Amino acid sequence: MPNTPDWVKALQPSGPQGTELLAQERAKSNLNVDQLASFMFTNEALERSERILNILKKEPVFDKTQNYFRGRNARIEAALARGKRLFQLTKEHNWSQQDYIVANDLIAEPTPYGLHASMFLVTLREQGTPEQHELFLKPAENYEILGCYAQTELGHGSNVRGLETTATWDPTDKSFVLHSPHLTASKWWIGSLGKTATHAVVMAQLILNGKMIGPHPFVVPIRDKKTHEPLPNVHVGDIGPKFGYNTMDNGFLLLNNVKIPHNHMLARFSSIDPNTSKYSRPANPSLIYGTLTWVRSNIVLQSGSVLAKGVTIATRYCAVRRQFQDRDAPAGEPGENQVLNYTMVQVRLLPLLAATFALHFTGRGMINLYDENQKRMKGDVGKLSDGTRNPGPEELNPGTDLLADLHATSCALKAYGSTVAGEGLEICRRACGGHGYSSFSGIGSWYADYLPTLTWEGDNYMLTQQVSRYLLKSARSVLKGKAGNNDTTRILTEFLRRRDIGAAFDVLGSDEDLVAAFAWRVSFLTFEALRHRDEDKQSWNSLLVDFWRLSTAHAQYMVVKNFHQALNDKATTEKLDKDTVGLLHKLFRLYALNTLEQEASEFYSSAAVTVRQITLARTKAVMTLLEEIRPHAVRLVDAWKFDDWVLDSSLGRYDGKVYEDMFKRASEDNPLNSVVFDPYPNMQISTILLLPGLAMAAHGSPRKLQYSGGCIFPADHSYPKDCTVSHIESQLKKQCTSLGGATLRNTNYDTTLTQIDYQCECVHGNTKSFEFNDGIFTATATVGDIC
Repeated sequence: MPNTPDWVKALQPSGPQGTELLAQERAKSNLNVDQLASFMFTNEALERSERILNILKKEPVFDKTQNYFRGRNARIEAALARGKRLFQLTKEHNWSQQDYIVANDLIAEPTPYGLHASMFLVTLREQGTPEQHELFLKPAENYEILGCYAQTELGHGSNVRGLETTATWDPTDKSFVLHSPHLTASKWWIGSLGKTATHAVVMAQLILNGKMIGPHPFVVPIRDKKTHEPLPNVHVGDIGPKFGYNTMDNGFLLLNNVKIPHNHMLARFSSIDPNTSKYSRPANPSLIYGTLTWVRSNIVLQSGSVLAKGVTIATRYCAVRRQFQDRDAPAGEPGENQVLNYTMVQVRLLPLLAATFALHFTGRGMINLYDENQKRMKGDVGKLSDGTRNPGPEELNPGTDLLADLHATSCALKAYGSTVAGEGLEICRRACGGHGYSSFSGIGSWYADYLPTLTWEGDNYMLTQQVSRYLLKSARSVLKGKAGNNDTTRILTEFLRRRDIGAAFDVLGSDEDLVAAFAWRVSFLTFEALRHRDEDKQSWNSLLVDFWRLSTAHAQYMVVKNFHQALNDKATTEKLDKDTVGLLHKLFRLYALNTLEQEASEFYSSAAVTVRQITLARTKAVMTLLEEIRPHAVRLVDAWKFDDWVLDSSLGRYDGKVYEDMFKRASEDNPLNSVVFDPYPNMQISTILLLPGLAMAAHGSPRKLQYSGGCIFPADHSYPKDCTVSHIESQLKKQCTSLGGATLRNTNYDTTLTQIDYQCECVHGNTKSFEFNDGIFTATATVGDIC
């Protein structure tokens, strides 16, 4: 587009400047940002992130200037190029797996390799045998094969046991026959499947001797490794544009009696003897869903991080943005008030700020619990196996087995954490006012790309049933005196002990009592649901709303408990100064009391708190905490250490240059400003957009366009040295694209390049012919309407 005039470049926002305002904000607080960041992430992790970020910033392929302007095909192409370069950088710099994961996070958009690097490799690693690691995992780690995890189907998502894809054991040739018997058996939404993957871990119903055993994982080749074309009897492709996540090639897959060898069934936990056709079952049926448990555990950690990005953007912007004068300001005081000073903004943003820390510490606890469970699970399998079969679920003690507790906790926290993050991002966007709707705010892309998390790996509402089922089972065990020793049974037992004498929690004065009140509420709702189910004989369906509330209460208790434990772990908090620890405790209380106030009816009906306490929490405690945390808000978001390059946001810039950056993106980076519109109704529809440098002839004349910019065609027909056939052809391609997405075809040049004939062809076959003669574009023939 034309260069920005100097007089425009000289303009500045009206004062005070954003840089000054954010500097003043940071000066208000004594919070040690680096110390807090080290406490949250460790110095090693921060150094790794900075090292990798410096490498990525220097790579042209990762330039983000055009991210918000590209269409889907261009975004997919750019994402694939970035994914390839990321793999090359991994080799060049000898990056570890963790380095690669960090680099992916810093790029901050999905690449077509995303599901290969996460779920495909994790599934092979967790559920494959040593022999299968040699066969599949090693080539996958070297990107010699590219994979995905194909579980969800067109007709089934959350109900894994209802999957329709079948894998029938054929003892005659020791193979499995993978088949999609119905249209609804089509694998759907599978990341990296659409155009990228050569292999898929397909979750299919194992059929043995005519009997359906249940879903099991099978490694299925789907594309030829040389041509990358689909293999015979495999129908695979991309599912099309989505609300967000459009740099990922989510795909569909249908299989027509595709045979795979015996060793393509991942057999660490269950297998079929190829000689006897005898089936060995898993130690626990849930073991084959271990990949999903791992994913859900990470979703909890990621929910805090993605919400923190939105809160960072909104907090910085609301500290820079000024609207209206304070009605109670001293007479004559000039200037408008910072938006962040308004309590209606604080009550929306600051509890979300507190939630980012709460979810972070909870996610960290979940990952530790997952790792502990993996060690325990391996020990149980080895201890109980008799050499001929693995132990069944009845041989494992469900009261003490960490798997049941981890599964229920991961379901509850996945549902709750992703809901808080998804809804919180929208709150952040709206807090940014009109500019929050601009792509340049950055929040929209984070929101759109994060939203699938609320439904994938278990729909958030469906998952709450699994949580409630576990809690009701635990309550029955407690009532029978057969409960194991874990946190769930402990709080249920304590509730029964004190139920008749009542609770007296000092939620306004004691952090420990605040945690206990959340535990009391969960226990009350659990036994209420159990009474409705077992005594009143209410149907499962009639209790689903109660189960959703119960699961939410359980998740909120776990978040409050984990946040509190993290702040009272002397081994880690001793690294923080007293003021920082005190501020974190205020964030804990803000999250807990704000949640209590929002869920007031359940706390009151359980007798955990009184009406007076609820009233004081809302009118006094929460408002006081907002006032105390407000001066530290900008430094608190700084502690997340999000680089501007990662946020890619005009509104969330660290230096506060909000308006300068927003105008530059709109004026200078926007490719739409490089074309001229043909708005006149009497002109051809095909000439709506003109190329850069083209000037339209007099209004109403036939389409005749003079090229006036770049390297092309002075009046004497001389050519600048850098004017090449390739350069001209790129301009012609752009013109065809502008005419409805057509493709350049049949280009013929004369020896002096003064005469060029070419055609623009649409997908449906219609073409339009053009001449380029002495610097003039002219439409000379038309076959149908162009696109």
